[in-house]
Amino acid sequence: MSFPIPLASKMSGASISQLAHWRKTDVLVPEIESAKPPYLYSFRDIVALRTFAWLRGDHSLQLIRKSLDTLRELDMVSHPSSYKLVKLGNSIGVHAEDDRAIDIARNPGQVTIGSLADVFAEFETIRNRRVDSLRHPRRGVEVDPNRLGGWPTIIGTRIPFDLVAELLSDGSVTPEQIGSFYPSVSAEAARDALDYMRSIESHTA
Repeated sequence: MSFPIPLASKMSGASISQLAHWRKTDVLVPEIESAKPPYLYSFRDIVALRTFAWLRGDHSLQLIRKSLDTLRELDMVSHPSSYKLVKLGNSIGVHAEDDRAIDIARNPGQVTIGSLADVFAEFETIRNRRVDSLRHPRRGVEVDPNRLGGWPTIIGTRIPFDLVAELLSDGSVTPEQIGSFYPSVSAEAARDALDYMRSIESHTA
């Protein structure tokens, strides 16, 4: 599954301008190969971008870059989403085992105790923008990495949220009528899907 820029931005918490800057400076180039727009991101890209956006709330981009360089020096060259990065006070670590973390920014190689942060939870960016929970961006919308490649769906179903939202968007179908099209979708979940789509559209405006 591939994610267009507006949805990748909304799900990750990285602004559209940050995505462009990070592509140009090789912080994160989408793994779905594309030499020119429209750029498409994988779900793994979104997890990595979300981690960077979360770290960026407390740390400079230079420190994040240094951390990525240290990962490469340690032969940790898999996709950045493969590694669980944690905040270690004014530094950044990579989760090792138990509650240990290896500092990969200010004191590379130093082992310390670090809490494994949940970057999937709701958080606030450095620009004080609220980033929705990744797994549950709305009560009736959920993201399951094992369902449709992580594309947001109506909770408890395989129905993409945007199919439902598009039905409601022009007002010709009401949330109460959605069951005629999708029997497993409640009116409340339909409203949540439309609200989520509108939040994505306003996010890119």
